[in-house]
Amino acid sequence: MDIKEVEAAIEGILFAAGEPVGVERICMALEVDRATVDAVCQKLADDYSYERRGIRLIRLDSCYQLCSAPEFATYIRKAFESRKPARLSQPALEVLSIIAYNQPTTKAYVDQIRGVDSTYTVGLLTERELIEECGRLAVPGRPILYRTTQNFLRSFGLSSLEELPDLPSASAEDEQITLDMQMQVEELQKKEAAQAEETADASPDGEITDEELSAAAQVLAAQEAEESSSPEESRPQGENPSPEESAP
Repeated sequence: MDIKEVEAAIEGILFAAGEPVGVERICMALEVDRATVDAVCQKLADDYSYERRGIRLIRLDSCYQLCSAPEFATYIRKAFESRKPARLSQPALEVLSIIAYNQPTTKAYVDQIRGVDSTYTVGLLTERELIEECGRLAVPGRPILYRTTQNFLRSFGLSSLEELPDLPSASAEDEQITLDMQMQVEELQKKEAAQAEETADASPDGEITDEELSAAAQVLAAQEAEESSSPEESRPQGENPSPEESAP
């Protein structure tokens, strides 16, 4: 395939997908290397922007997607007024910000920072596919870990999490909360490790093993043999017996 065919093929794939498509998937479909795909996608993105087309090609981590140009958002919104999405509330933005800057993190961590229960808000953000579950924390209770999604990057016009704006300097109270959480997690992990070691070291049902019985029997036999074969006390060297001792 020449470059023009690759451009057209990638454009068709992204248009048909309607969602982010991984670079590796495009490489496999077109049987070209990643450097070629990245170069062609960058060229398409530049062409769309330079020609003021109504679409844009954006990169989301290791994926590409076609979307509408932001400068035509007003007209697009008028055409699809009934599909206008609801805005995020202030609590939702707070929870989303905490997860975005501290991911992966747990709901308990979010609750401690906000000071209120965030169960409903976390569920809402999950339904809107702005956050997702990504495993469980290795502490007792195994709480769920959350992270942001590609839909989050697309909704906020980001290519990757590295483009998130820097946070303002944290207050002393925020730093103390973070330190307290870290100490609690480390303490729980130490307790769990200690319990696992005790369980592994303990003999099953408190029974004495055959190896322990054999070793004890060998030690006892050696002690008895030593006692039975020990000679009478020898005299100190150079000491002569007394007359009473030498008399018949």
